[in-house]
Amino acid sequence: MHIVSSSPHFDYLVVGAGFAGATFSSQMARLGKRVMLVERRPHIGGNAYDHYDDAGVLIHRYGPHIFHTNSADVFNFLSQFTGWRNYEHRVLASVAGHLVPIPINLDTVNCLHGLALSEGELEGYLGSISEARDSISTSEDVIVSRVGRDLYERMFQGYTRKQWGLDPSQLDASVAARIPVRFNRDDRYFSDNYQAMPERGYTRMFENMLDHPLITVVLDTDYRDVLKTTAFGELIYSGPVDEYFDFRFGKLPYRSLRFRHETVDQEKFQSAPVINYPNDHDYTRITEFKYLTGQSHSKTSIVYEYPCDGGDPYYPVPRAENATLYKKYEELSNQSPKVHFIGRLATYRYYNMDQVVAQALQLCTKLTGRSRGELVRAAIAQTVAAAV
Repeated sequence: MHIVSSSPHFDYLVVGAGFAGATFSSQMARLGKRVMLVERRPHIGGNAYDHYDDAGVLIHRYGPHIFHTNSADVFNFLSQFTGWRNYEHRVLASVAGHLVPIPINLDTVNCLHGLALSEGELEGYLGSISEARDSISTSEDVIVSRVGRDLYERMFQGYTRKQWGLDPSQLDASVAARIPVRFNRDDRYFSDNYQAMPERGYTRMFENMLDHPLITVVLDTDYRDVLKTTAFGELIYSGPVDEYFDFRFGKLPYRSLRFRHETVDQEKFQSAPVINYPNDHDYTRITEFKYLTGQSHSKTSIVYEYPCDGGDPYYPVPRAENATLYKKYEELSNQSPKVHFIGRLATYRYYNMDQVVAQALQLCTKLTGRSRGELVRAAIAQTVAAAV
């Protein structure tokens, strides 16, 4: 544990070295602010942390992280710190002895229903098997109203029960709304304008983000251990919001993951970067990392994911009663003018990585009065000047 006992005054004490904390720290340091970044884990990068395993394969310790965004500001901001490898993510689902594309597309339906529909016929066919709903309030409502009950049961229901420990009928519609249905053969998991992976990995990108003389990084330390020994102006918090307030209203439900990493003595293990298992096995999916990184290696490393209730919080559980409980914590947050809450855990939102970056940049705009585009351009100009 590293505790700073005699330090200069910091403008910001930032809690958590994932995307939220690192983005804020990097941006504000490039505007001349002194930042201390405190991380409870022994590494930076949060859940996006990657490293080389014992076999020399670059893996994501906490499961696959695929970068995609429609925001030019977010992409340009991160591009200061990494080159990119173009990458379009593809996922297959193991269903009834077949490997079919997910999200559902023309090939998925034709394979599972034994049809030969054309692109022009698929939308009408799905309309004929879908179930009308008076209102769309749950994830089950979303799916059966789009693709009908058979595809819902084969593709989604079992996976959701494993992933969330709940039936789709018990989950907010926002969970299923994240997954589109395609009426063509497009088998990309995402359709964003920017789809790429950091050229040398996420950890290297984070190292570059935090490589600034005005940023002090303290690892393997609980932020509460430095509060009394460090002078700072404002606190930026990206941990679980209920934990910050000592669980005053009770614990917010989070879903966690358990990972089983393996290295296989062969060049390739499976036919896609990720294969989902909605109905078989205790795990939800298997990821093969070399697809993501483009690494050449005689061996390959994979990870099995097992959702669970205990362990580190990963996913806020989107249910009405949880949103109500979070509102109580949000009201406390709003009563703390010198404390700012950002990130998936601190704002209890099921955010993607780019959304977390955007939220952190938005906080920078709030604190500086400058637009997000201005801030990104100013940071880029400083980065370029420092490199000359």
